[in-house]
Amino acid sequence: MRLAWLTLLALLAQPAGAQDAATTSAPKKPRLQTRWAADVDPSAPRPEYPRPQLVRSRWLNLNGTWDLSITGADEAPAYDARVLVPFPLESALSGVATALRPEQCARYRRTFRVPAAWRSERIWLHFGAVDWEARVRVNGTDLGTHRGGYDPFSVDITPALQEDEEQELVVEVRDPTDRSTQPRGKQVLRPGGIWYTPTSGIWQTVWLEPVPALGIGGLRLRTRVDPAQVEVQVDGRVEGLRLVAEVGTPGPESATAPVLAEGPADAPLTVAIPHPRLWTPDSPTLYELHLTLENGGETIDRVQSYFGLREIARGVVDGKPRLLLNGKPLFQLGPLDQGFWPDGLYTAPTDAALRFDLEATKELGFNMVRKHVKVEPATWYAHCDRLGLLVWQDMPSGDRYIGSRDPDVERSRESAQQYERELCAVMDALRNHPSLVMWVPFNEGWGQFDTARIAELVHRRDPTRLVDSASGWTDRGVGDVHDVHVYPGPGMPPVEAERAAVLGEFGGLGLPLAGHTWQDEKNWGYRSFDDQAALTDAYVEVLSELPFLIERGLCAAVYTQTTDVEIEVNGLLTYDREVWKMDRARVRAANLAVHQPPPKIEVLAPCAEQGRVEWRYSTGKPETGWQDASFDDSSWQVGAGGFGTEGTPGARIGTAWQTGDIWLRRHFALPADIDPAGLRLRLHHDEDVEVYVNGIEVAHQKGYRTSYRYLAPSTRSPFRAGDNVLAVHCKQTTGGQYVDVGVVRW
Repeated sequence: MRLAWLTLLALLAQPAGAQDAATTSAPKKPRLQTRWAADVDPSAPRPEYPRPQLVRSRWLNLNGTWDLSITGADEAPAYDARVLVPFPLESALSGVATALRPEQCARYRRTFRVPAAWRSERIWLHFGAVDWEARVRVNGTDLGTHRGGYDPFSVDITPALQEDEEQELVVEVRDPTDRSTQPRGKQVLRPGGIWYTPTSGIWQTVWLEPVPALGIGGLRLRTRVDPAQVEVQVDGRVEGLRLVAEVGTPGPESATAPVLAEGPADAPLTVAIPHPRLWTPDSPTLYELHLTLENGGETIDRVQSYFGLREIARGVVDGKPRLLLNGKPLFQLGPLDQGFWPDGLYTAPTDAALRFDLEATKELGFNMVRKHVKVEPATWYAHCDRLGLLVWQDMPSGDRYIGSRDPDVERSRESAQQYERELCAVMDALRNHPSLVMWVPFNEGWGQFDTARIAELVHRRDPTRLVDSASGWTDRGVGDVHDVHVYPGPGMPPVEAERAAVLGEFGGLGLPLAGHTWQDEKNWGYRSFDDQAALTDAYVEVLSELPFLIERGLCAAVYTQTTDVEIEVNGLLTYDREVWKMDRARVRAANLAVHQPPPKIEVLAPCAEQGRVEWRYSTGKPETGWQDASFDDSSWQVGAGGFGTEGTPGARIGTAWQTGDIWLRRHFALPADIDPAGLRLRLHHDEDVEVYVNGIEVAHQKGYRTSYRYLAPSTRSPFRAGDNVLAVHCKQTTGGQYVDVGVVRW
């Protein structure tokens, strides 16, 4: 049987109906626009089937132009505007481009007709996501309120429908953004730096679906690799009915007959998979799944889904904790993906645009993506399933923030309960996607509370995936991984007995490109470069450090970030996705290299990482020739490296240094069989540093680092067998300060 679910989804796209051009909402001109904005059809925006793992053949898309009223919360509506759903109110593509204030209420209104063929069934109204509080009325009947900006929800509207008439749908929306404690991610009313324009209102697809009174309301899939099987459990009114599962094997249609299994619909049904093909980033095999609900041999309901056979775990390999995919260690490398668009904000203009970011990620040689404090439409995860991209899923943050040394937030009962409700709803919505392998409940202390309890809650609710309990600097010793952020890095946390060491964020190498920025001036990056060649060089240099960290026990790394976002210019691509900011071939080669066996390091001149090392040093400017091998440094002070001040990131202080400059000298020996081509400096500096060997400059680095790195000498000519002299000058101007240098070979 041929895997054809993506083709089916395309065929199932049914727009709500053509709208006259005069009645459609025209987009506003954005500050910056992607090329997909031109493909947005106002009469049928985002027409693709929105729920790829629970597909029915009949549905009605309600996206398009709706009437809009924005008033005070207690004021009567005045439908004097139009909005293009499903684009958020603040976006240019919505045609509104206006922020919804916390004290306001946005009311969406449209009409629709229920197809005559559906009238014997229950009619369900589905929302992909509405930010943040949504109250739904049909024909004036209040059908309930949903709170949560990231999880899908559904309403049975059958009792409110009128016979053979046009139906009126009204959705009332309120959104406090950062004026309350609800999960909101990076949305703020006053954007700047790493905080962005808010999203309010309907921002994912709205659609109708006829469902039998006795029908499949939801689906839970759990796979195992050994033995290869999928466990299927359906939700809904299914007592006393039979469930028939048909699994189509991937490959040519005539290769293998489908696998059939059946059993009571109100109990888990296990389907054994013969000759299994496992899901991996290199071979993202997906199995078609057809489910039929029967009553006495009569078909009651039928849905289509898919799954991938894979298991994610942590284990100990060669004495070090590792992340395992299908029982084998796999280093996970991917970008931080914020999911913002200059024209659509939280909502990509088209599905092709949504897919583009993921295809670019795959093209650059990544095998993972971290979805950062945002949740995407189900179709985004389906693309990850198809492409073979592992997903780390952040829970959007809210409430207040804590520093690296602060205790957990003490949330109010209401705040804690809302967070947990939304967390569980998001987990339930995404639970069947094989690409999703890691839950991240907290990032950098943003709203972090009851860390151990929340980590356990996530483990209990989904024991099939791993938990990164606190990404950043607020680790509490729980979860499956110890996650640190190091900019520009890379770096890693200490290796533990069981938890895997991961680098949750690093890089942040910035480059603003004129004509492709959110604003002309005052763009921001963790570290900025002058051109694309220099940016590429810096990226390759940073990535070259990862193999050595992998050898020590690093299991995953997340580079900041996929694209620029508003004034933040740290992207691999510009915000409008028009320019690849680095040389793609070099980036891909650097990324793929981390999956090769790491080199074996031989320490020739140790630095403070390897223990106590003595240097001669001076904080007063020395005489000319201080870097030469023959220079007499006997009057200099003696101290252990490294030199600097406590609190400098990545520093290992042996001797305090607090002046503006320091000069260092030490001797080291090289073996007779030395091959200069294999030599590297082991270097950490804050700030500018010059390194000499036997009087010849071999490195001159500007700025500062927050961790040690390996650096190829600019020339290897001065290195010689036997005695060598290493001489260093470091200059400090502001902030932390530190310097340490060693020599290795591989």
